[in-house]
Parts: sequence; structure tokens; C-alpha cells
Amino acid sequence: MTDDEQRYSLGSDPAELARLDHQAEAIAPVTGILLRAAGISEGMRVLDLGTGLGHVALMVAEMVGPTGAVVGLDQAADPLAEARRRAEAQGLGNVQFVEADARTWRDPEPFDAIVGRLLLFHLADPVAALLHHRQALRPGGLMVAIDYDMGASRTEPPTPTGTRALAWVIEAFEHAGANPKVGTQLAQLLGAAGLTGVQSFGIQAYLAPDDPTGPRMLTGVVRTLADTIVSAGIASAEEIGLDTLEERLVAEVREARAVLLPPTVAGAWGRMP
Repeated sequence: MTDDEQRYSLGSDPAELARLDHQAEAIAPVTGILLRAAGISEGMRVLDLGTGLGHVALMVAEMVGPTGAVVGLDQAADPLAEARRRAEAQGLGNVQFVEADARTWRDPEPFDAIVGRLLLFHLADPVAALLHHRQALRPGGLMVAIDYDMGASRTEPPTPTGTRALAWVIEAFEHAGANPKVGTQLAQLLGAAGLTGVQSFGIQAYLAPDDPTGPRMLTGVVRTLADTIVSAGIASAEEIGLDTLEERLVAEVREARAVLLPPTVAGAWGRMP
């Protein structure tokens, strides 16, 4: 197992893949806005790093159209098999998926753009990964990073269970070696990797008190990280109360008429000199 596989804080069991599908659906509109703002357009040849189930690769395949091409790269075989099935079902013949380590894989043909969503979050040395892949960009090619800033997440007004659960998640990710606030640093990371003309902004949703999406998503992440939360001494299983956590979150935000702000989805992009 590679160092970055060990650092990956989540998982790939069916429940986690289902959670990732829900997450991808929730942030798809923001992802599209950021990709278009960065300059992903028709006819481009694009590499999607850490493609997983192919959510971003399939979106980009639609954006670049039949005259473009997309390569989705990941080291997990099962999600890639599902990504291939989805591409076929959607009739997207301009996307292919490659099973390989994102830190070392290289395609001999240059790319017009390289994108990565929720990848730098988990990497021990994100600048090294960016430096490696920028060599695959043609001159003037585009590098796009999209990731979370979990530090911006909260309920407003604050609710006790929501505040605790968000703190558990951030501390658990940090304990596992991930960077849950990496979205704040994307522009700096691209600059350190030698990209020029770097731009960055983020978008955050505001989920109404009666919207069950926020409590469901937050509970899902806590469930995935529960073993880490308990083993690291962040909270006990009794404190977490997984069996009733979502129900308690829903009740609290409704009673307080609280808006739940999920993590900011930040984007940054720059070009190969």
C-alpha cells in the first residue's frame, strides 16, 4: 500500500461509495461553475486526477464534447469499474479510465487541462503531485484544483450537536493526516507548483432549517470517520450516538431555525508558462 493510500481517510465500501454519490450530486452545480470559470471548454483533452466514480470526468466529457477527450485516473479498481459502466450507459465515447497511482502515472500525449476535485485534501505532498502533473500540460495548459474548506462549515445560529459533529470531522481528518481546510490554500499550492495567472474563489451553500440534506451529509461523514473519532479519543461512541445522530441534527436545526452551511467548495486554477 502506498503512503497516500494509507493517508486516505475514507473508504471504498458500498456505503461509502453511496455517500460519495450523494456528495457529488450536492456539489455538482458548484463544480460546473468552477470548471467553466477556469476555462474548461469544447475540444480540450483533459486529465481528471483521483476520478473515483468518474463524477468529474463524466461532467468534463460533456463540456469538452465529441471533439475533446477525457482520461480519468484513479488507483481504486472497483470505483473505476463503475465509472466505466456509467460512461457507457451515458454514451460517452470520449472518456477513458486508467487504474494507476496519480503521483507517478504519466501519459506521453500532452493535456490541455488537468483537473482534480477533492484530491489534494488527502495528499501528503500536494505540491509534489502538482509538479509531477504540470509536466504533462502543453504550454499554456490549464491546471484546476477543486477542494473543500471545512473550516467555513457551521450552523447559524450555532446548534450544540452540529457544532460538535463538525469539530469531530475536522479533528478526525487532521488526525488521519488529511487537510480539511486545504481549499483555503489552493492558490498558494498552484503558485508553488509554478503555475501562473492563478485565480481562486469558493462557493458555499445555505441549507434551510427544513432541508434534510445537511444533516444527512454530516451524519454520513461522521459514520465513515467514526472509528477514527473513537480510536483517537476525539469522542466516544456514546457521545457520537450514530443511531440517532441524524435525527438529533434534524431536530436541532429545525428547532433553532438554523441554516446549515456545508463546507465551502473552493476552486483555483493557473496555467503552464
